Amino acid sequence: MKKKDIKILLVDDEADILEIVGYNLSSEGYQVITAENGLKAIDKVKKHKPHLIILDVMMPEMDGIEACEKIRELPDVGDTIITFLTARGEDYSQVAGFDAGADDYITKPIKPKVLVSKVKALLRRLKETNDSSDSILKIGNLVINREEYKVINEGQEIVLPRKEFELLSLLATKPGKVFKRDEILDKVWGNEVIVGGRTIDVHIRKLREKIGDKSFKTVKGVGYKFVD
Repeated sequence: MKKKDIKILLVDDEADILEIVGYNLSSEGYQVITAENGLKAIDKVKKHKPHLIILDVMMPEMDGIEACEKIRELPDVGDTIITFLTARGEDYSQVAGFDAGADDYITKPIKPKVLVSKVKALLRRLKETNDSSDSILKIGNLVINREEYKVINEGQEIVLPRKEFELLSLLATKPGKVFKRDEILDKVWGNEVIVGGRTIDVHIRKLREKIGDKSFKTVKGVGYKFVD
């Protein structure tokens, strides 16, 4: 996918951030759409179907956490990457963000060039998923369609946020294999982006709620495995 075809939605109530970050992303060749709060962001998502959403947490009318939850409920945006902008020290926001369906977070203040670099890393992961050769995985009553970003469990379609989908896809490629935490972080989140230590645990908990607790086994001090 060419840069000119990639749509990025930038959501922040600070006009300076919209202008400066938006300018830097536009200069890279991306299509940049902006919104001043969560309510407007939802309307823009429905209209434009962005590939990446950069979402501030603290905003008027509707904050980023609630907006993320509502965006994840929309059809046809399951493969959209959502990354939060959080102020330093807001660990609670980062955990709440992952619970709401975010894929990542970026701590501000951040230099525009560094943010652009992080955006490129996130979009590379989008390309890697789209280029996957094993498009359909079938394990028992579970079907994972990587091309269409769909999960069907016991005949019922389940909508998963992007990182939950990628984590499930990774573990399900080799049922029974114990994936070490470092390996999961590298393959699902990539080396370019630093995530908190609880990130994997939060995503596994959400998958257990949606797929079934017995499908995921914790190997204490090592990592996780998918159990058929």
